Formats: sequence, structure tokens, C-alpha cells
Amino acid sequence: MSLGYAEKLSFIEDVGNVGMKEYFDSPHALREKIERLAMLIKKHLVVFTGAGISTSCGIPDFRGPKGIWTLQREGKALPEASLPFHRAVPSLTHMALIALEKAGILKFVISQNVDGLHLRSGIPREKLAELHGNSFMETCPSCGAEYFRDFEVETIGLKETSRRCSDAECGARLKDTVLDWEDALPPKEMDAAEKHCKVADIVLCLGTSLQITPACNLPLKALRGGGKFVIVNLQKTPKDKKACLVIHGLVDKVIAGVMELLNMQIPPFVRIDLFQIILTQAMSIDGRYVNWTLQVASAHGPKAMLPFIKSVEVSFLDKEDYKAATLTTQPFRLKRRTIPSKAFEMVLKLNFSDGCGCSSIEIDVPVDFQVPTECFNFDKEVVFQKLRDKAIGESKCGQTDVVERRTILTPRSDITVYAIVTNVIQYSQAGKAFPDFHANGDLKDRVFNINGTESSRKHSKGSKKRKSRS
Repeated sequence: MSLGYAEKLSFIEDVGNVGMKEYFDSPHALREKIERLAMLIKKHLVVFTGAGISTSCGIPDFRGPKGIWTLQREGKALPEASLPFHRAVPSLTHMALIALEKAGILKFVISQNVDGLHLRSGIPREKLAELHGNSFMETCPSCGAEYFRDFEVETIGLKETSRRCSDAECGARLKDTVLDWEDALPPKEMDAAEKHCKVADIVLCLGTSLQITPACNLPLKALRGGGKFVIVNLQKTPKDKKACLVIHGLVDKVIAGVMELLNMQIPPFVRIDLFQIILTQAMSIDGRYVNWTLQVASAHGPKAMLPFIKSVEVSFLDKEDYKAATLTTQPFRLKRRTIPSKAFEMVLKLNFSDGCGCSSIEIDVPVDFQVPTECFNFDKEVVFQKLRDKAIGESKCGQTDVVERRTILTPRSDITVYAIVTNVIQYSQAGKAFPDFHANGDLKDRVFNINGTESSRKHSKGSKKRKSRS
């Protein structure tokens, strides 16, 4: 994470109470509280998240001992990121929320974070309110279209970016979505958040200091409808006394324990990125040659960079006619010429940037200027699901598939859009990730149902059922 990103985040929360002390529940108390939380999970769960949900992703929080504001106040250097911000991957907790959403338990997520990890993890956009915006999102002020990018949008404060809406009937200048100090919280996001909090059985607050108004008051709305709210945070918050349960523990550890008690698996994270190969051709003035240009480009528009590709090595199977080249500067372009009747095959080795799960892949690109290009447009979600299944089955990344192929007549360009798996992350459940969790053996055989009752994984003759706990 760069200094620029830290500066971008600095307006998101109030700078008061910087460097608050962290508290940790004892192992025994933590086990009991995780057990209570598992019993509280009902059919209408709303989750409210802050910076603490993303610290295990390499994104520092604000008020912790190593938080951005704490270090700034102490005159210390900001932490160096192990990965580029755009390559941060969702945490165990992010992916546990996916499992809860797919099970029909989690109805809505409210987030104060701008890191885009909830969308990246797979939370449906209609079930997410990003109160402060998203560093990877652009929106069209004219038609309302949203564009989730693989790169960090260059502006903040709802300003115009360098790209336009891709709708041919619109074409308006896009804007970033990250709020500045003077910007009010977006009504569309706030209205949806309030609606779900009012009808929630439980609002689960994860990794947030609950100090910034009006967002911090959203969980309280559950109380008016007979619901409850729970806080999981390492620092004390102004809302602790109104919560039915306060857990001082690492968010990932708490949620892993809850998922095990609910007998629910945490799904793997599979990241799929898009890029396109563009082959442009034009006849030479004397008509003897085809002048052609190869470009490896972003699928997000002509003015977008490819943040996950570091370089492109181009080689040819017919080594006598063409010289290999290594492209290290974006835009990745190679210019050559050939006779029109000459068919050949290129091999592109894409070298990936830090944070990707594999170092490189190779793609064969056959070229024949005398054969018409076959155009098609596959269902992107179908292609993505096939890639996910294959990546999970093989436990590795690098799988590719073609999503679309189209032709532009002027200048003549053949465009092929590829999808590629760039990360596959498996998440350990509580028993594997936290062996001390079962130190006293008091949770490992217990499973809690969503209706608030508990059962045992092991049944013996004559054993009595335990009473339900409320």
C-alpha cells in the first residue's frame, strides 16, 4: 500500500481518539463469546464493517497501534505494503460472508471501507452499501452505470476521471465514487442500509470504531425493531454499552469459530481478471505488405492501464521471419509487417506483477490475414464459473478462456477478450487455522442451527439433548 493510498483514506474517519488501546478477551472468554454469537445468528443478518476487517489483507487500520493515524501522530513512517493495493485479496471474514449470503442468512452488508474487497469477494452489488465509496469504482452521472475496475481510480471527491461511459447512447464522463470531507453520504446507500438495519435480527459490527456519524448510528436502528447488535473490535467503541455482546478479538478468528459452530464451509477466493489482445492491420502504400500492430491492453477502456501484467514476451514459431521481442512499457505494443498471404503464429508470455498467484502464462495467437475473423460473445458469468471450478479443482491459477471476439472495420482491428484466473486462495476453518480454539474441547463437538438451537456432531445411545440457549 502506497503513501498515496493512506492519504486517500485519511478523510474517511474522524481523527479523534487516535491510537486507542487494543483489548483482547481471554481464550476462555473468547470461546464463550464466539459460542454466544453463533447462537445469535438468525435469518436476517446485517453486517457493518470497518477497517479492522481488512487488516489481515495487508491494509492497515486507523486507530490501532500500527494504524495510519497512530503512526502519523507519532511521527513514524507508514507501513510498507507486502502487496500492491490493487492486488489485495479478501480475508477469511470476507469469504465467510459470501457463504452466509449464499445460505440466505446474510441479507445486507454496510461498509465504511473503500478497498473494494466486498465486491471483489463476490457480494452482490444490490446487497452492499459502500458508505464512503470504492477506490476501484467509477460511475456515470448521466445513466447511473457503474464500472468496477482492476486498477485504483486516480481521483477522489466525486471528480471526473479520464474515461467515459461505454454505453453508445450515453458516453458521459465518468466520476470516481470516493467521498471527500465535505461530501454527504450517498442517499441511495444510506437508505438501503437504514432499511435493512431496521428489520435485522442482528447487526454484526466487524472491525469498526463506530465513531463517525451518521454511519455509526445505523446499528442502533435494529434495537427499535426488536433486533440486537454485536461488536467485534479490538478497541472500545462509544456504542459498547448498547450492544448485546462485545467481543475483543481478531475478526478472522471470531468469524472462523462462528462458521465452524454453524457447520458452514468458507469458500475459496478465485480472482478473475480481463485483458484483450488487439491485432490491427493496414495495407502498405504500395499494396505489397500488411503493416500490423499487436497490442496487449486493458479490457476497461483505451485509457486504462494493465496493473497485473508486468511485461509481455513475444516470440514466433517461425523464427526465421520474425525477431522475438520483450515489451516492458505500457501500452504493450509491437509493430511488424508481412506479406498478405503469410500465416504465422505468435506465442505471448504474459509476466504478472507481484500479488498474482502465478508468475506467467503463455497464449498462442494464430494470425492469417486472408481468413475472416469469427466474431462471438459468450456469457461472461458462464465463462467465469467454468474457470472458477477448474481453478478450485486444480488448486492453482493461470487458467484462461476467451470471452469475446469482435472486429472493428476502421482501422481494421481484431479484438479478443480473455479471462484469466490470477489468484486462488483457500481458507482454513477454525480447527485448522486456530488449534488453540479447541484447547479445552468445549466447542469442537457442538453445532448451532440458524434457529438458535445447538446439537452435537456425535450422538451416543441414551445421551440427553442439551437445552436450547437464548
